[in-house]
Amino acid sequence: MLSLNPNTMSERENYKMLIGSIIPRPVAVVTSLAKDGTLNIAPFSYFNIVTSNPPIISLSIQRQNGQMKDTAHYIVTSKEAVVHIAEESYIKDINQTATSCSTEESELSLTNFTLNQAKSISVPMLSELQIKMEVTLYQHIEIKDDHQVTADLLLLSVNYYHIDDTLYDHGRIDFKKLRPMSRLAGSDYAKIGEVITIERPV
Repeated sequence: MLSLNPNTMSERENYKMLIGSIIPRPVAVVTSLAKDGTLNIAPFSYFNIVTSNPPIISLSIQRQNGQMKDTAHYIVTSKEAVVHIAEESYIKDINQTATSCSTEESELSLTNFTLNQAKSISVPMLSELQIKMEVTLYQHIEIKDDHQVTADLLLLSVNYYHIDDTLYDHGRIDFKKLRPMSRLAGSDYAKIGEVITIERPV
């Protein structure tokens, strides 16, 4: 077995080890607003549940040359965002939102998405995606190496869930109808494949 010390590896080498090993990863499609009202849309796969009591999810956003990315900056500034779950029907549009746009340009123009107003926050939601969560910033944690801040870990409180009626059944979500997409390495995504049910031991 090969053993590697991450402290002797470059950032890129560590990145490849992590994204190739920790798979599949759920994909969050995040909308946030600049101060001038420009809508920002971006997908992130460093995303997961933190706790259900209270409902908090996490989003980790890597910095570029020590600079905070737009999504992180807008959420830290406004303390609001909408997190959507990536799904198969719109994966090409979702992938388009990964384009690097200027701060004055919205990724919305690169997609077929339309907008709905949220219930409790000013950030709009993407109408077409079937699961949306209105969130507010619970905590911002700066991740540092020896020299500078390298990432922003955002803990986000869920204010509202919005779930398409066809997915919802007595408090549960039908993942087969949702058809969520997950992230692998490189340019690869994964669909839900064979499902194995194993009961937990008592």
